[in-house]
Amino acid sequence: MKKQPLPLEGVKVLDLTSVVMGPFATQVLGDFGAEIIKIEEPNGDITRVIGPGRNSGMASLYMGSNRNKKSLVLNLKKKEAKDALWKLIEEADIFIHNIRPQKIAVLGFDPDTVMKKNPNIVYVGLHGYREDGPYGGQPAFDDVIQGQSGIAGAFQARDDEPNLAPTIVADKSIALLASTGLLAAYIRRLKTGNGSFLEVSMFEGMVGYVMIEHHAGETFIPPIDKAGYSRVLSRFRRPHKTKDGYMCILPYTDNQYEKFWLAVQRLDYAKDERFNSIKNRSNNISELYEIIGKIAAEMKTDKLVSILTKAEIPCGAVNKLEDLKKDPHLKEIGFFREFRHPTEGLIQVPESAFRLNREGLPIRSHQPKLGEHSEEILKEIGFNDSEIMKILDN
Repeated sequence: MKKQPLPLEGVKVLDLTSVVMGPFATQVLGDFGAEIIKIEEPNGDITRVIGPGRNSGMASLYMGSNRNKKSLVLNLKKKEAKDALWKLIEEADIFIHNIRPQKIAVLGFDPDTVMKKNPNIVYVGLHGYREDGPYGGQPAFDDVIQGQSGIAGAFQARDDEPNLAPTIVADKSIALLASTGLLAAYIRRLKTGNGSFLEVSMFEGMVGYVMIEHHAGETFIPPIDKAGYSRVLSRFRRPHKTKDGYMCILPYTDNQYEKFWLAVQRLDYAKDERFNSIKNRSNNISELYEIIGKIAAEMKTDKLVSILTKAEIPCGAVNKLEDLKKDPHLKEIGFFREFRHPTEGLIQVPESAFRLNREGLPIRSHQPKLGEHSEEILKEIGFNDSEIMKILDN
């Protein structure tokens, strides 16, 4: 069956990012059909050596966010490599990097210089902090941003001790913001013919992300209450222990709570004034979640899931990481897709959240070895064999 055309076919992206935030953002574009040229220094993206792997430079963390890309190695300390990048910039649609502003300026590829060379380009700088603030230009990684943005502080408000989410939530969340923002900038270019400089910063992005719910009473001037969303800061908001496992249960609306009390045969709580409206439940949320936890503890997981699912109550058993491959929904939809990598053998990748016209986005090309497409890319833009040797001689 003929594959449908993808919306970003023909869009050329020069990707100078590394680690996870940038590569995940550009993988989204690659999944939608863009041509992603991943430009790496001679040692390669650091994630190539993080996690288990079958061959050197092809570790699991790298494999997770670098499909549908080509790899070009350029040592940008060399004039010949810089000249090659300038030639690529002339015909590129998007230029994206996560190099600190002062460092990219030293290399000569700051936004003003690049956009002078190609006024139509969308230039994206992924920064730790907005460059004109006191933190501008400082290095930043996920753990630090979780601490500074209030995520660790939310744990402290709940547990009296700060903690980090056991996933690189800042990297991946800002990656998705970046992909959204750069597509908006690209649409602007389609409308006006003009390029633009898009700055995406981790710290500011995550503060906005956290404060959607936690701004709370400080939304108003003067504040009418303290910061913090009480429901998610309750110590009883946690997976509930059942007789044989753990479950997450969240009735939310009045109608759902009426059905919940009926389903678990506790109509006495349906009449309890503490829990008979959203406002009253919010004011007594910890007591409510403690009661739900006690109800869950009296039942086995499968039985409780069955009862609550029939009652249309949002719920689900807690999956350990190793359980995800066995989840019946994920198995049925083929979420973990297998494909044969030319050097790494049979591998699996998780699907994205997207389906286009009821079709999943294709894996058009495998995660590349370091420099796998260097000669091919340089030939396409007009360099001969001897010039390519000089460019790639590191």
